[in-house]
Amino acid sequence: MKWILTTALILSSTTQYPAQVTHQTKQPVTNKQPPQPVQTPASRQEPASRPVFILPKAPARLSPVSGRRAGMGSRDNCPAVSTPLTALVPFQEEQKVAGETNKSIIGVVEGLTTSERPTFWFYMPYTKDLSNSSAEFSLQDSAENDVYRNAIALPSKPSIIGISLPINASLQVDKTYRWYLKVRCNQETASIPVYVEGDIKRINLDERVMQQLEAANEPRQKIIIFAEKGIWFDALNMLAQIRISNSNDAYLEKDWQSLLQSINLDNIATMPLIKLPTR
Repeated sequence: MKWILTTALILSSTTQYPAQVTHQTKQPVTNKQPPQPVQTPASRQEPASRPVFILPKAPARLSPVSGRRAGMGSRDNCPAVSTPLTALVPFQEEQKVAGETNKSIIGVVEGLTTSERPTFWFYMPYTKDLSNSSAEFSLQDSAENDVYRNAIALPSKPSIIGISLPINASLQVDKTYRWYLKVRCNQETASIPVYVEGDIKRINLDERVMQQLEAANEPRQKIIIFAEKGIWFDALNMLAQIRISNSNDAYLEKDWQSLLQSINLDNIATMPLIKLPTR
C-alpha cells in the first residue's frame, strides 16, 4: 500500500510539471501583428541649407551716387501705406534723410547680374484703382542716356512685381546702369513722385563658379550658389520664376523668405508675387 501511494505521488508531480512549464513559456497564438509605421506618400526632406545672400567683397560700390531702396511714405497725394514702395535689392545704409522718420533712407542700393536682360523686382503698395495714377520704370547708362523707359501698369492689389527688359534693351558686360521706378498717384500735380533708385552691373562668371553651376543637379542649388557668390539678380530672378510656376510649393516659399530676409526685407517676404508682361 505504501508502495502504491509513493508511485501515485511521483506520477502526479511528473504530469503537473510539464503543464506548468508549458503555461509559463508558451504564448497564446494570435494573428495580431505589432504596430507598423504609418505609410505616407513620398515627400521631400527639409533641405540642409537655403539661399542666403552674401555681399560680394568687390566691387565695393558700383557708382558714387546714392540710391533709395524704400520710397517716401506719402507724397504727391498718394495714400498712406503700411509698407512703402520697395526695391528688392541689397542695401547698405549710408545716411538718413534729414527730418525723415518714415524709413526713407538713402545709401548703397546695387546688385550684380550675369544676364543680358534681367528682371527687376519691386514691392508695389499702390494699385490700379487709384484715379489719375501712373508709374514709370527707366534704365540709364553711366552717361545718363536712356537704355529703356516705359510706363508700368499698377497691380490690382499690393504685390511684388517683376519688370523685364524687352528685346531692344540689354546690359553690356562690365557696365554699370542706373534704374528708377517712379509712381505718381495724381498726374495733375507737379510734386515729386514716390520713387526708388539703384545700380546694376553685368559681369562674367569666373571659371570656378561656372564649374559649380554646371555641377549643380537642380535649380535651387544654382540659386544658392548665385546668392553665396553675391550675384543678387540671378539668384532672385531664378527663384522668383520658379515660385511663380509653383505658387503652392512650401519649400520654395521658405527659400524665398530666406533670401529676402538675408537682405533685411522680412517685411515683404510674404507678399504675393506677380510678373508684369513685357511691353
